[in-house]
Amino acid sequence: MKNIFIYYLTILLPLAILIWLNKTYSINSAYFIGLLIFYILIFRTYVDGKRLSDKNIIPKKDIWKMIIPGKHIEYFKELYLK
Repeated sequence: MKNIFIYYLTILLPLAILIWLNKTYSINSAYFIGLLIFYILIFRTYVDGKRLSDKNIIPKKDIWKMIIPGKHIEYFKELYLK
């Protein structure tokens, strides 16, 4: 996932779908919060770690260390700008 366009599409499309589902079908707020937490803690952790791993910045075995608060800021430039 070295292409920045694919990366932004991967992180923004599920969030847009989640918001669309909430507005269109008025899903229960508990389900919405649960899916939002899943998106933030699991999905984004994996996608960000996968991007850094594909760019050879971190090893594949350290993908799940991205769940530690502040790790995204440490790699901000590599994740969002390059």
